[in-house]
Amino acid sequence: MKILVTGSNGLVGSYVVKQLLEEGHQVFASSRTPDLSAFSEHPGYRFVQLDFTDPYMLDAVFEAIKPEVVVHSGAMSKPDDCEQNQSEAYTINTAGTLQLLLNAADYKSFFIFLSTDFIFNGKQGMHREDDPADPISYYGCTKLEAEEAVKTYAYEWAIVRTVFVYGKPLYGRDCFITMIAKKLRNHEAYAVTDDQERTPTYAPDLAKGIAAIIEKKATGVFHLCGKEICSPFQMAMETADFLGIRSHQLKPVHTADLPALAQRPLKSGLDISKAQQQLDYAPLSLREGVRRTLEGTAGV
Repeated sequence: MKILVTGSNGLVGSYVVKQLLEEGHQVFASSRTPDLSAFSEHPGYRFVQLDFTDPYMLDAVFEAIKPEVVVHSGAMSKPDDCEQNQSEAYTINTAGTLQLLLNAADYKSFFIFLSTDFIFNGKQGMHREDDPADPISYYGCTKLEAEEAVKTYAYEWAIVRTVFVYGKPLYGRDCFITMIAKKLRNHEAYAVTDDQERTPTYAPDLAKGIAAIIEKKATGVFHLCGKEICSPFQMAMETADFLGIRSHQLKPVHTADLPALAQRPLKSGLDISKAQQQLDYAPLSLREGVRRTLEGTAGV
């Protein structure tokens, strides 16, 4: 199957590309930045440098590929950056998705959109797919508007909401766990919030869930994340425990005490019951995810 993946140089996109290649698909990985991957020798892999906010580039790419499936994982995903640069956030997260939908419709592509727990206000937590959205940050607003556009798509579509993705970087910048590991090893002081309830997502689990959606042609909204509720500070302590570091300078703090432009939902966990039932989604435990993220890194 011919599959176009946006954001392929990011943590989520890179694992989606890896998973789909392993399952024998023809994968067209795309990113605004040059190819960073180690997949260039794989017979099913092609890289396309693409700015999906540029309609002319998109027209040319879609005409050349004629994708059967589009996995749209590209986004401006840092909430503070979105709050500070709202025009850019709207262009990338909302308008860019709209443009992709227009091109995908020409080829009746199955459209899979990566969304976020930040479309919820975080007052109750463990949200189900049909819970009402109420974003409290501009990032959440742009992703919700994109979701609403996807739901009007005339052909098959799926929306995948996920939470706080981590995993061993295939290339590019650290994830939260590897960043914390470096600070622990260097005995650096660092404040980590302890009052946000999340259901952190191991990136390979997320990629497997997306592959299952493609295989089953499952449509609608799905929550794909971890099954355990914990705070970022608890994730940091799980990292310290794995590394065997007892003495550190990590400090638990409340979200309100951290300098941030964008509000964060305090209870943003997602219920994965639907994905477990319909996709056979079975995420790893946080402890196992942390182990697989850190094994083989410096000092382990």
